[in-house]
Amino acid sequence: MENSEQLKEIVKQKYSEIALQDKETNQSSCCGSGYCSTEVYNIMSEDYNTLEGYNPEADLGLGCGLPTQFAKIRKGNTVIDLGSGAGNDCFIARAETGEDGKVIGIDFTPAMIEKAKINAQKLGFANVEFRQGDIENIPVSANIADVIVSNCVLNLVPNKDKVFKEMFRVLKPGGHFSISDVVLVGNLPGALRKDAEMYAGCVAGAIQKDVYLELINANGFSNITIQKEKAINIPDDILKNYLSEQELINFKTGNTGIFSITVYAEKSSTCGCGTGCCN
Repeated sequence: MENSEQLKEIVKQKYSEIALQDKETNQSSCCGSGYCSTEVYNIMSEDYNTLEGYNPEADLGLGCGLPTQFAKIRKGNTVIDLGSGAGNDCFIARAETGEDGKVIGIDFTPAMIEKAKINAQKLGFANVEFRQGDIENIPVSANIADVIVSNCVLNLVPNKDKVFKEMFRVLKPGGHFSISDVVLVGNLPGALRKDAEMYAGCVAGAIQKDVYLELINANGFSNITIQKEKAINIPDDILKNYLSEQELINFKTGNTGIFSITVYAEKSSTCGCGTGCCN
């Protein structure tokens, strides 16, 4: 596997390509990875159409959950979406926070930011902003967000611990997050774990579920709750690009599992600046 900077460049290049693809093409692959499947396959199987603010032009079919559905966004809230893509979750968040709130989308890929800005202009939203940036160093001030959402993005980031630290920094005391992500139970086969294409496809970058939850806890968050969990089944015709026939059998019959989870957690409202939580 490449180093962190090389992985970031892979993700940037891959998602620059994805920004130009249609939703159907992205959904036939693994989170937009290069290997497409002839099987009906989409880890984003939930239906966005039921959510107010949904905009089909902003939906690239890249998510693995519906974090905005669980995010407890209130009127007037400031919401940050990490890995905002073409703006889909931002526009749903905007429907929740209303005209008096603010939504800030952060994305690593210039092509995604450009696409999101065009979508926002079409919708006439003055209180939805998109910023290019690395979510390991979120380009916003401390204690600014009431709510953070993210959809199938942290698995793409090499330093997940740093992202959770940044999330804690930018949330207001009493703020919270709801994020959907891909996690593992058991050991992923080496060929999948080492392949950079599958990293950009959001599987190889996933970490163990218990490690993921412990990172949240270790960074000061409380009331950690799994709001939704579902198994992700990668089609055989994608797996065959990485695994031998016997490895495929072992993988499918073993204890390894790939899951989408939506996790909620809070930043305490009583923490004082002496604890460092206001930094």
